[in-house]
Amino acid sequence: MAAGCSGNGDKGGRDPDRPKELATQKLTWDACPGPSLQEGTGTAPSPLPGGTKWECSFMQAPLDYADPGGETIELALIRAKASDPAKRIGSLVFNFGGPGVSGVTGLPSFATDYETLRTRYDLVSFDPRGAGRSDSVECQDDPELDAFFALDSTPDDAAEENAYQEGLKKFADACEENSGGMLAHVGTVNAARDLDLMRQVLGDTKLHYFGISYGTELGGVYAHLFPKNVGRAVFDAVVDPTGSAEQGALGQAKGFQLALNNFAEDCVKRGDACKLPGSDAKGIERFITDLLARLDKKPITGLGERKLTQSQAANGIIQSLYSKEYWPYLEQGLDEADGGDGGLLLALSDSMNGRDQNGNYSNVQAANAAINCVDDKARFSVPQAKAKLPEFREASPVFGDFISWGLISCSQWPVPGTWEHPDVSAPGSAPIVVIGNTGDPATPYAGAKAMAAALGKGVGVEVTYRGQGHGAYNSGDACVKRVVDAYLLDGTVPKPGTVCP
Repeated sequence: MAAGCSGNGDKGGRDPDRPKELATQKLTWDACPGPSLQEGTGTAPSPLPGGTKWECSFMQAPLDYADPGGETIELALIRAKASDPAKRIGSLVFNFGGPGVSGVTGLPSFATDYETLRTRYDLVSFDPRGAGRSDSVECQDDPELDAFFALDSTPDDAAEENAYQEGLKKFADACEENSGGMLAHVGTVNAARDLDLMRQVLGDTKLHYFGISYGTELGGVYAHLFPKNVGRAVFDAVVDPTGSAEQGALGQAKGFQLALNNFAEDCVKRGDACKLPGSDAKGIERFITDLLARLDKKPITGLGERKLTQSQAANGIIQSLYSKEYWPYLEQGLDEADGGDGGLLLALSDSMNGRDQNGNYSNVQAANAAINCVDDKARFSVPQAKAKLPEFREASPVFGDFISWGLISCSQWPVPGTWEHPDVSAPGSAPIVVIGNTGDPATPYAGAKAMAAALGKGVGVEVTYRGQGHGAYNSGDACVKRVVDAYLLDGTVPKPGTVCP
């Protein structure tokens, strides 16, 4: 951390220890291949409207910024050039969160949503250190991960507690055995320093940035380290930077419960068209709770020879609550599981865990664990997690147990954590637009206000989106798009407290 903070933002964020050859390296851009196994399966990205092709490259970065002349790692990048070069501002760098999500596959997936922004920016994203096609964290193999994700993550007795802890230890041991040299260096501070190196290598005086979910935390840490290098930046689906790991988990319990209530109320409003039993939202919630309790006692048919367990069902439900567009699949999956067919809920859980139909896993969960555990200092014991159960159950009768037990996820991790929470104070930074979604399950709305305040007066500019799902810009809301586009394209800072729609 001392090395991580040595770059003084008041001096333009320059790191005197960074070898000049890394800051001045020339990237070779080639046609993008299909995703690697670490990124997830698929095909090479299709050209954009008008025929613009995606280009991919690799950037060299120090493994350890405290030893900048030592070993280097490769970071995978992707870009689509600006459609109006005469009005080009620079590069707009995206991070899609996770942490550990591949930006090389993510940006093409959402590119049509950002086509207006491409008029004045090269759209750029990357696989963060430890993730995807970059030098990545590797843990267990595919069969071992099948077993790991099927574990009972809400143990009811000593035997189940021991099995869950043993599963976590095997996962952590595999990460250390296969990626031990990386684990101490994949944290958010190093990723923020990668962003500044990327800025220089791309030839930009300022970093123009679009961070989503965890990407907002990464952007906040960058702004803290390099405030004078911040250009036009937008934070969407905002992580609360002021809370501890426990407070963040409790906020997610409340957020997913709120999203589930909204889903249930929507189902009830549709009357007989709703497939789920229950005359009101509470009735549907009880049905889901009872279904999960039945699965705890006896898993049901899933996909192939794999059964749907209670933990996988809860994971599939959570995956479906990230977007209102998934609600029909959630309704169908719950209805089918009630009848003994858990295939759809298991497929949704697989999507969350990065498993494809052939049984191959990306490294998204390995990278997620590695980044979270080297960032978060907290290490919870089983007794501590059990003591928190009443509070988490009150926050969410459906998800409280799962999220409370999830507090011990880093308990077996082989390297220590860094902070109670990140410092994102950024005096001297350009304005950063911070968008909170009132119905966001994963990054609850209160996080946006906390982020705006923590960035500092005149820096964080809060915008509210009254909607559902994780994030605002991709929601299709015309007001949000108008506000963000005006800032990124024309530099028009929105009035603090703007509400959309």
